[in-house]
Amino acid sequence: MSNLPNRTVFFISDGTGITAETLGHSLLAQFPDARFRQVRIPFVDDLDKAIDCANKIREAFIADGTRPIVFSTLVNPETVSALHKADALFLDLFDRFIGPLESELGQRSTHAVGRFHGIADSNDYKNRIEAINFAMAHDDGISSDGELAEADVILVGVSRSGKTPTSLYLAMQFGVKAANYPLIPEDFERNKLPGELHRYRTKLFGLTIAPERLSQIRQERRPNSRYASHENCTYEIDAAQKLMRRENIRWLDSTTKSIEEISATILQTVSLNKPAY
Repeated sequence: MSNLPNRTVFFISDGTGITAETLGHSLLAQFPDARFRQVRIPFVDDLDKAIDCANKIREAFIADGTRPIVFSTLVNPETVSALHKADALFLDLFDRFIGPLESELGQRSTHAVGRFHGIADSNDYKNRIEAINFAMAHDDGISSDGELAEADVILVGVSRSGKTPTSLYLAMQFGVKAANYPLIPEDFERNKLPGELHRYRTKLFGLTIAPERLSQIRQERRPNSRYASHENCTYEIDAAQKLMRRENIRWLDSTTKSIEEISATILQTVSLNKPAY
């Protein structure tokens, strides 16, 4: 265990806070020995809320005995000024990037609060919602042949290998229409892919996982069952990998990878050039 003091980290934004939190997590991950207590405060879009945030930062300083770290994407100068009256390490993400961009582009930014508020009217947003609905409607093999033609990618793998969360993340983050199919013992006995998946071979991507980790996950779902036994998990993983090799399906071991890493690999491998939202 680290002997370093606990540090409170705030992610403060006039919107959802996703931008501040995403970049903040990437930076904090470079300090694995540090101990952080993370606090997200979204929708800080007026002076009163900014003053309340400053008070929370002061309280954290007193409780921890060390300065909090603040990742902020506030753009209103008034709220930024109120926030900075607290003692903390402030990393103003917009402030650090807006200035150089204004200089390079030769124009002033709007400095408008909540620029993403109108995103619900955009085609990108509608496409993302459609992708989420598609992922939910085509989860765990619930697909007809004609519907699979609409999929951008079809994930295959044994039960609980990460197909569903990856499908939803691809949909929410990139607007990718992802279906997923479980590989089950009957498929291994038939020695072939389920359904009509062979017709969409170029869209297939496999996920595998270490038997030990799979058993642990399945034990939480069905304790002390054959389904969750290490012996059965080892058999299914081995059979699934043999099937994927024989069918020439590209696949990835998800055991030690984050869902972000898995999704990025899928996008690159399947050549889906989708922007993150």
